[in-house]
Amino acid sequence: QVQLVESGGGLVQAGGSLRLSCAASGRSVSTYAMGWFRQAPGKEREFVGSISWTGTITNFADSVKGRFTISRDNTRNTVSLQMNSLRPEDTAVYYCTISRVPYTSHLRGPYDYWGQGTQVTVSS
Repeated sequence: QVQLVESGGGLVQAGGSLRLSCAASGRSVSTYAMGWFRQAPGKEREFVGSISWTGTITNFADSVKGRFTISRDNTRNTVSLQMNSLRPEDTAVYYCTISRVPYTSHLRGPYDYWGQGTQVTVSS
């Protein structure tokens, strides 16, 4: 069993930045891809970005490309999401997740453990 705990959410003005962190426990996550999804009120959970097990490959949703980056520290079992140039439409609960496979995916299918989420609110 893997536990994922997100932190770093909060309220920020448009144009600002936030850094979300996710700490994993229960087993090493170093050989699995990890991802971030988000869910806004009244909307379905959507893909934000993912990072391969080595950290060398990342991919992002078009809506955040160029503004968000993902990094991971396999020695600490953590993954981070750096969010810059935030927009009101980025407001959502952000979820950390771990895949069953080493490679990135924008689909929910490969991801089998999820954190409880952290709220990000961007004011205009």
